[in-house]
Amino acid sequence: MTVYLVGAGPGDADLLTVRAARLLGDADVVVRDRLIDESVVGFVNPEAEIVYVGKTPGGSSTQEAINELLVAYGQRHDTVVRLKGGDPFVFGRGGEELIALHEAGVACDVVPGLSSALSGPLAAGIPVTHRGLSRGVTIVSARGAHGDVTNFRMLANAELSLVILMGVEQRGVISDQLIEGGLSEETPVAVVEQAWTGQQRTTRGRLKDLGSFDVRPPAVIVVGAVASLDLRSLSILDVAMI
Repeated sequence: MTVYLVGAGPGDADLLTVRAARLLGDADVVVRDRLIDESVVGFVNPEAEIVYVGKTPGGSSTQEAINELLVAYGQRHDTVVRLKGGDPFVFGRGGEELIALHEAGVACDVVPGLSSALSGPLAAGIPVTHRGLSRGVTIVSARGAHGDVTNFRMLANAELSLVILMGVEQRGVISDQLIEGGLSEETPVAVVEQAWTGQQRTTRGRLKDLGSFDVRPPAVIVVGAVASLDLRSLSILDVAMI
């Protein structure tokens, strides 16, 4: 009896790992999140029980209730898949679930997935690092565990790319604080909505205008020089000449 914390990747089922697809096909129970593309659900064993525990504003399953559910299913079934968007350990609270299962004596394993923090920008042709433009990347959630807004002033660094998850509602605050922290208001930004799905949309502009972008979650925000690039639309020769 094992509960598998499985990363579903950022959207398209083609981006699942081979192991994730195999476990979905073998599962007795699949406990799924809200942001799981239906193409991924198509890999689930047709005889498996699918349990929806998606978190939505104003009416969500609590993390404590999800932990208890996983323990209960893990004690009764051979193969339980906890299907999580992206990677289970990148703002996915997979660590909390693993601890709860361990404390209850339930066997648990983790299957990594592509995180939207890296693959979301890639869907829009944005490399989170690029020689001459970015020396590294900082990945951050716009809110903390208790709903407090991240202090973006301390993250203002023109030499690094900044990738922000769950930041659409705070985009105005993000813009203001990064400028207050020292970033130029002309810094390129991009917002990639629903990456790797049929509804993908990318909005680009400058940091000073981020607060007025007409965008909706789920989305990844990229701040920095790399946000002006779209390498998926360039030829190899074009890329080499940048």
